[in-house]
Amino acid sequence: MKIGVLTSGGDCPGLNAVIRGIVRKGIRSHEDTFVGIRDGWRGLLEDDVFDMSMLDVRGLSGRGGTILGTSRTHPYEGGGPERMREVMSAHGIDAIVAIGGEGTLAGAARLVHEEGLNIIGVPKTIDNDLSGTDYTFGFDSAHAIATESIDRLRTTAESHHRCMVIEVMGRNVGWIALHAGMAGGAHAILMPEFPVSFDQIEEWVTSARDRGRAPIVVVAEGFIPEGLDEQVADRGVDNKGRTRLGGIADFLAPKIEEITGIESRATILGHLQRGGSPTAYDRVLSTRLGMAAADLAHNGDWGKMASLKGTDIVSVDMASAVDRLKSVPLQRWEEAQVLFG
Repeated sequence: MKIGVLTSGGDCPGLNAVIRGIVRKGIRSHEDTFVGIRDGWRGLLEDDVFDMSMLDVRGLSGRGGTILGTSRTHPYEGGGPERMREVMSAHGIDAIVAIGGEGTLAGAARLVHEEGLNIIGVPKTIDNDLSGTDYTFGFDSAHAIATESIDRLRTTAESHHRCMVIEVMGRNVGWIALHAGMAGGAHAILMPEFPVSFDQIEEWVTSARDRGRAPIVVVAEGFIPEGLDEQVADRGVDNKGRTRLGGIADFLAPKIEEITGIESRATILGHLQRGGSPTAYDRVLSTRLGMAAADLAHNGDWGKMASLKGTDIVSVDMASAVDRLKSVPLQRWEEAQVLFG
């Protein structure tokens, strides 16, 4: 069997480890052959592919980014499924392994169920918002980077007796904020799932100050502050019309300074959370998901996605994995609040 591999959507640590896991397992266990597809669906639509051997994936487990490149090209652009069939036929490609997040896998599921293409999914996103898996690879690395940043910002905040407002990624969910905030000892964590008033923020921040601490506020980029009807997005939209979130920390810091009298500074971590080498956890998870995807493709389990359930790698229906966002549950929010202030 000849299998094409693509990475689509936002990049994150662990993508290369998945590619390595797919190729090594497919070649060694099933004697399959592989082609790399450059820049996600664009490569499949524009016939930008290359043969990929074990030599091409050696040493990739600890390397960040993706050797295949990525893009947000929509699979129904540029000829859509018919063009994909042409390219797959020309190269003798029997199946595709699509590595991506919500948008990528939703598109892949549609291509399977409506167009009959042979596609397997692997869940990737630093946001950890896919409901079909306990964790996505990239998430552990992202919140580890955010935690280290909080640790560094705490020392300068303490030196100047300031409040630090630290913005992390996550789009419409607060998993990175929750985990990094708890790990970094934040005095307040603000997430899209749970509204928080300025009175409550003031109480948490001044409580920390009154105990002699430099208040640390971690806010997810999708948090909607009191008085606004929508997320802060002062960076416009990308070339696909997708809103570029970011700027909530810049909005909150002067508000917090105004209501508390504590000098406040904002730091937006941004794409730092996507870059660099994956953590050991993400390297292992990525590799295991990649090997499972190779098995699913070889067995013809089209429309399935490799998934983490507890500590086991299982397969789930790709369409069901993207039918809703995996938000932070109320129990986790209530659990964390005892640490605030």
